[in-house]
Amino acid sequence: MTTSIPATQFTDPAPAERLKRAAAALTANRFAVEILDDAAAARIRVKDLIPAGAAVLTASSETLRLSGIDEDINASGRYQALRPRLLAMDRVTEADDIRRLLASPDVVVGSVAAVTETGSLVVPSASGSQLPAYSGGAAHAIWIIGAQKVVPDLSAALRRVEEHALPLENVRAQEAYGQPSAVNRLLVLNAEPHPGRGTVLLLREAIGF
Repeated sequence: MTTSIPATQFTDPAPAERLKRAAAALTANRFAVEILDDAAAARIRVKDLIPAGAAVLTASSETLRLSGIDEDINASGRYQALRPRLLAMDRVTEADDIRRLLASPDVVVGSVAAVTETGSLVVPSASGSQLPAYSGGAAHAIWIIGAQKVVPDLSAALRRVEEHALPLENVRAQEAYGQPSAVNRLLVLNAEPHPGRGTVLLLREAIGF
């Protein structure tokens, strides 16, 4: 039976017991999970998790931008930051190289639109560019997830995508690219086949879409 959830709760941080349920379910599904206080703690933890010199892809994410993690990775010089390199490449003549870099970094860092208390991660995408790395192409994936993204089940997660995350992403896309966004692709990660490959940093505070 699908659990009803008011749309207003898509912005409220989930209480401790719901965070614990989501963390326990993700752990049972073979994700590595840590519950952290806030984005500042996640920023420190991400530095511990990524070895110096690793080829790191940052997915487009308000969570990464607001937390400072995007800048830490792409501007610090500590890593082989792929995002600046990709932005400098020619979309036509270097299309194959761009595709390969996106698909198989050492580490991909990003977020998701929803995490369920049954242990699934839900990722909508307009282009799909981050999905190969998320789903298995990256050797290690790290997701930083605000507490407001915790929902009871997959049905509620899809509601959150359509009713909350997409409208906000539309505004961002219009400002950044001059065109609206769309849920052209949808990735649902129900479990991690390779234990420890995927790390979820679940925050007690709300951040991102």
